Amino acid sequence: MIEIEDLTMNYGELRALDGLNLTIKPGELFAFLGPNGAGKTTAMKLLTGLMKPDSGRVKLCGHDVQLESMQAKALLGYVPDVAVFYEKLTPVEFMEFIAELFEMDLDHATTQTDALFTKFALHEYARQRIENLSHGTRQRLAIASALLHDPKVFVIDEPMVGLDPIHARTVKREIKERSQAGTTVLMSTHLLNIAEELADRIGIIHHGKLIALGTLEELRRDHEKRGRRLEDIFLSMVEQE
Repeated sequence: MIEIEDLTMNYGELRALDGLNLTIKPGELFAFLGPNGAGKTTAMKLLTGLMKPDSGRVKLCGHDVQLESMQAKALLGYVPDVAVFYEKLTPVEFMEFIAELFEMDLDHATTQTDALFTKFALHEYARQRIENLSHGTRQRLAIASALLHDPKVFVIDEPMVGLDPIHARTVKREIKERSQAGTTVLMSTHLLNIAEELADRIGIIHHGKLIALGTLEELRRDHEKRGRRLEDIFLSMVEQE
């Protein structure tokens, strides 16, 4: 699970995150929504330990990200909005590198890699250098590598970037199946239809604050005057702020 307590982050005079409190339960698929600059990516970098907050804390499965970083990160799979690779490696070599980072058994890692490459249609690119891969292929590789060690917490920023409808369907199915199997999933997206389709709960963040939280039906009930569509609810809330 993910526990976020009073999380605050400033960039100079800009308060990017303002006392965020949020608990995401085991097996929950949670969607962060918000306009550009709302604080979504900052929150995700803080909970993955890539940045240190000015105040507050994050726990992953009971482990404080700052105080127990190794234990927390061992349970985490993370796909940023722009994935970073060692460009001269092939996808197979990159997966071997990830397996070593997580101290995985070699045979198990090989089996997992084969299964993930089949699922995400990566076998034909397995021996090509990553620098030569398309944006969509790189995104599928980023997701596969983040799932290699079967993380208990999976965090993904803009999951559908560069994906065609066929591979987007595969990724959506994988994310949903992982959460149903007990993985805690946090995704950030600008695609409101993806949140409507997949998320168990939705949080709308704006100016660093959580301004709405609930299931789609709860949001519709609480904001019924704004409309039934998530797009109408979202836009009316962020435009009035």
